Amino acid sequence: MRNKWRKNAQKGFTLLEMLVVLFVISLLLLLFIPNIDTHRRKAEDEGNNALHQVLQTQVDLYIMEGNEKPTMFSELRDYLSPDQQKQATDNFEIVDGKVIKK
Repeated sequence: MRNKWRKNAQKGFTLLEMLVVLFVISLLLLLFIPNIDTHRRKAEDEGNNALHQVLQTQVDLYIMEGNEKPTMFSELRDYLSPDQQKQATDNFEIVDGKVIKK
């Protein structure tokens, strides 16, 4: 009977083992979550920089085709996709033929 009791007692994890595992997982999360946020911000900035270059190129093309300097992105509807136009309106503005970040 005594051997049977010992076998059953060894089948599960102790509370201390479970707490140690939770502590290790928490530490790993604390180390990686700030890193993920940093990479997300960096990717967002790079995307905005690429969009800025595209917008400036489209404004320059618009002007080279004999049009006056645009004052709003809606004037570039033939040069930009609807998605680019929305992102441009939300994040940038045109000042004297130059695209600048808001």
